[in-house]
Amino acid sequence: MTALIGVESGNQIFSNLCIGDAKVMAAIDFDQQIDRTNTFSTKWERYADTETLPMWVADTDFKAPKAITQALQERIDHGVFGYTMVPPQLNQTIIERMQRLYDWQIEAEWIVWLPGLVCALNIACRAAAPEGGVALAPKPIYPPFISAPHLNAMQVCQIPHKLQGLRWVMDFTALEQSITSESKILLFCNPHNPGGTIYTAEELAQLAQIVTKHDLVLCSDEIHCDLLLDKEARHIPVASINPQIAEQCITLMAPSKTFNIAGLGCAFAIIANPELRNKFNRARKGIVPDANLLGYTATLAAYTHGEQWLEQQLDYFRDNHDYLVNEINAIPGLKMLPNQATYLAWIDVSAAKLENPALFFEQAGVGLSPGRDFGDNNYVRMNFGCTRGLLEEAVKRMKSAMLNHLPA
Repeated sequence: MTALIGVESGNQIFSNLCIGDAKVMAAIDFDQQIDRTNTFSTKWERYADTETLPMWVADTDFKAPKAITQALQERIDHGVFGYTMVPPQLNQTIIERMQRLYDWQIEAEWIVWLPGLVCALNIACRAAAPEGGVALAPKPIYPPFISAPHLNAMQVCQIPHKLQGLRWVMDFTALEQSITSESKILLFCNPHNPGGTIYTAEELAQLAQIVTKHDLVLCSDEIHCDLLLDKEARHIPVASINPQIAEQCITLMAPSKTFNIAGLGCAFAIIANPELRNKFNRARKGIVPDANLLGYTATLAAYTHGEQWLEQQLDYFRDNHDYLVNEINAIPGLKMLPNQATYLAWIDVSAAKLENPALFFEQAGVGLSPGRDFGDNNYVRMNFGCTRGLLEEAVKRMKSAMLNHLPA
């Protein structure tokens, strides 16, 4: 064949297009309210043509880092969007990231790229229990933790959380007492959604001991691992605790919540055990597609040049969080414990004795996630990944609604 003069290799093209220029990492104005109307935003379309503020689904209202948008624009300008393999430098970036952040040594073949983590929960259930069985899951928890086992003809046994100081932690005694011969998989979430807990090394070691003792598969959703509000805490992937738990663990991560790029559909699982990894891949084969080339592009740009932007976003989250804790706890009938992680507040409304808390606040002009969807109707979940102005208006409406509801 005749060589194509002047045409770069595929790897070099991807490197040029997706990494971008570190100089574009200047801070954005997090107080700028971005108009998301007429963009088919799931978050904002729910309350289109109303005055209700959308504070529900876990996506922020902030522009992604410029390094990501520049990389995407350059990839689009290339103009060819064919089938795309996983770029080797992206796997290497994940390997280096796990080593740098967690002192966790992983290998490229352990990484399985996916279009999202909800499908990964479903794949994990199919891989762990192709003929059904029982899945163990926390309570309260992000709703797909409950729907995924049911979609795989599995029963669900929910394990309650208990309050330790100001942190909600899975009741490990209740967990072990709930395990039977039919138990196949434990679905775990760290940092916890909706509670915001970051599990300690000691707690993870206790969890790992239970999982290995009972030969369970552990599927650990760690999508919020970059969103740490507590500067004294650190995220520890449970699979990094010891080689034994690594053999039984499916770790799920993604840049989507961190950099607000969920719409680009790119996530990954880390599975050390080749047998478990093969089961996982077989369960997805022909059903769940690969991640797409723009997702790969954005992910590499995010993990290569996104740290400065992330630190600035975290500072903004911390300020919003501290404001919200003070304001919510000053409203009669409401209570909020501090979050260690995430931009999702778990607000106790039990003292208000509301039949339908989410509907009550929606009628007051604030759209929150119903606590019943997570397993506890005494709560609502509030997304504070928004501008301070929007957050202040939401709090104002909630306070007014509560003062009108409660007797003087």
